[in-house]
Amino acid sequence: MNTEDPVVPVFIPALVALLPRAENLKGSPLTRDEVVAIRDNAVCMMLRASAKAEIEKKRGYPDIDPERCWDEWLQFRAGTSDRGADT
Repeated sequence: MNTEDPVVPVFIPALVALLPRAENLKGSPLTRDEVVAIRDNAVCMMLRASAKAEIEKKRGYPDIDPERCWDEWLQFRAGTSDRGADT
């Protein structure tokens, strides 16, 4: 395995797009359990970190880190994130 370019999860569509849609459909803020369930049931591919970086560059913003999805989702919702995703 290439330790200089590890394999990482890439969500398709991005979690930063899935979560706002789910919250909009629900009509109220998502709970921690709901955010984790969406992450756990989302389509995910394992790609090299360099491929993920290229996808995020083309998309124009990074995705939420799946290991820190709840904290990053709260930051995104609060507008403290510099992600810039238009969802």
